[in-house]
Amino acid sequence: MSQRLEQIVDVETPELVVLSYTVAGLGSRLYAALIDLLISIFLFLAVAVGIAILVPRQRIAAAIRSDSSTALATAALVILQFAILWGYYLLFEGLHDGQTPGKRLLRLRAVRDGGFSVGFAASAARNLMRIVDMQPIITYLVGIGAMAFSKSGKRLGDMVAGTIVVRESLVKQPLVAEPAVQAAPSLAVAAQLSETEFQLLDRWAARRNSLDVDRRRQLTEQVARRLAHAIPDDGTADAARLSRLHASERQARERGAAARGATGASRERYALVTTRSPRWIAFASRLATAQRRGLSSLGEGGVREFVEEYRALTSDLARLTTAAKDVGGAELFYLGRLVAGAHNLIYRERRQTFRDILRFIAIDVPSEVRRSATPILLAAAFLFVPAGISYTAVVRNPAVAPTFIPTGMLDRAEQGVERARRHTGYIADPEVFRPVMASKIIANNVQVTFAAFAFGITAGIGTLMLLMLNGISLGGVFGLYQSKGIISLLLAFVAPHGVLELSAICIAGGAGLLIASALLLPGEMTRRQAFATNSRRSMRLLAASSLLLVFAGSLEGMVSPIPTWPLWLKLMVSATTLLALISYLRGGIPRTRAAIPTAAAIAVQPSGSLLGLADSPVREDRAL
Repeated sequence: MSQRLEQIVDVETPELVVLSYTVAGLGSRLYAALIDLLISIFLFLAVAVGIAILVPRQRIAAAIRSDSSTALATAALVILQFAILWGYYLLFEGLHDGQTPGKRLLRLRAVRDGGFSVGFAASAARNLMRIVDMQPIITYLVGIGAMAFSKSGKRLGDMVAGTIVVRESLVKQPLVAEPAVQAAPSLAVAAQLSETEFQLLDRWAARRNSLDVDRRRQLTEQVARRLAHAIPDDGTADAARLSRLHASERQARERGAAARGATGASRERYALVTTRSPRWIAFASRLATAQRRGLSSLGEGGVREFVEEYRALTSDLARLTTAAKDVGGAELFYLGRLVAGAHNLIYRERRQTFRDILRFIAIDVPSEVRRSATPILLAAAFLFVPAGISYTAVVRNPAVAPTFIPTGMLDRAEQGVERARRHTGYIADPEVFRPVMASKIIANNVQVTFAAFAFGITAGIGTLMLLMLNGISLGGVFGLYQSKGIISLLLAFVAPHGVLELSAICIAGGAGLLIASALLLPGEMTRRQAFATNSRRSMRLLAASSLLLVFAGSLEGMVSPIPTWPLWLKLMVSATTLLALISYLRGGIPRTRAAIPTAAAIAVQPSGSLLGLADSPVREDRAL
């Protein structure tokens, strides 16, 4: 049968029934991904066209000098593009039970390993890992390779989040009669063949028309001799007698007759198919409606009946599994798909209320930060120790600065001497474009934290390298300004947002190290269990990091560039952010319930730097 060629994964439900899921193939997943990519591109273009319509071309030149509305529109464009890039997969999978539009068109669905629905936490974890899965560059070779070697077709994101992508389309109805023509077991036509003999006859019927004349004649003669006891010689051709026998045997099985010689479990199988198949077929129609429109579309009474039917079908599946354990069969495969589809709908996570979100931010997130102090402090060490070393090296010998500081930053330091003399600040401050700067900074820094988390799957090597490289760059820049005697110029820029931004990077690094620990040190849990547990913890840490970066980016774009504020005033802002951060992190209480964060998720290029000091690898003319 065709389903035997498919990749099957078994899970056990709370009803102690084993369900079989068909793993989505590589081709269908790539096709769905292509559809989602085209939709994302369309959304990008729609946003750009919308902004262009709202901001006429003739106003762009004037905007450089004074048009604040254009600046706000540009900032909105940056935020909307970021939201599309990172929120598309998260929102669709989180709100539509693991289905993006592409997956929905191909009847695919992401589910958790236990067969449960995908919530925001699992969706965020699996899609943030696209940063690694899409490598090299954007070819997804890493993800495709992981899927090829995984027994359940998992890419790295699925391994970390504890999810799997399955096919949901129902198979064709098995060899059972429609309810209108269903006969009672006592009226079933007697079967003359054993199960093995019927399979031989069924294969002959399927293959005979595809063979050449000589080969077909030989095969027909062989099968006729094998089944001579059931086809008495009436003068007709062997092929005609075999065809009549095949039709008779098929009809007998459709009406529930057991195979010749069948006893015990085999007879139980046929009895189940005979008496229960009308219920299965009716439930399949209701399930298709619920999958298409949602379980709530059935109404309160309909949902209650749906659950009752589901429980009855799980009982049928358990009995049929025992009865058909040696021979399998289309009936078992069909019923398993029905129960699996219903299980997905019933055991979905409840929608999060606004109160749940507030509780998550105010309690779960700070509690997790405190709980994860060890990996966060380890991440901080890999950031600040290299920073201290590079700072000392540049202060003692400024000639080494060009070896690890970008050319753009060296030029900015040279210009900084003149800026310090004129008191014009660290960078130019076009006040009208502060919203644009803030939005770009937030978007970039959040992507850096996502990368720090995602590269934890490289056994933490990628995360630690990212922290070390940013630390070296950070310390080198401070050392360069110190060597030129203009450190106060840099401090005045960094102070307002530095506490929050550096804390966010360390917290995100801790999230990456949690993923690494699940891979390297799972403890008493299996790696799959460790990934599932630590990915939920990591999502809380990323939520904390993203929250801090929103405030840090706002300060970096709106407050840090102001040249008229004295250093002491900006240090007061820094002290205030430190006190606010300490107060926030001390506010949560330990909780055991797994919360669902609202971090966005999709793949980006992991590039950028800390504190807005170094230039972007993409554009060397803008501060991050």
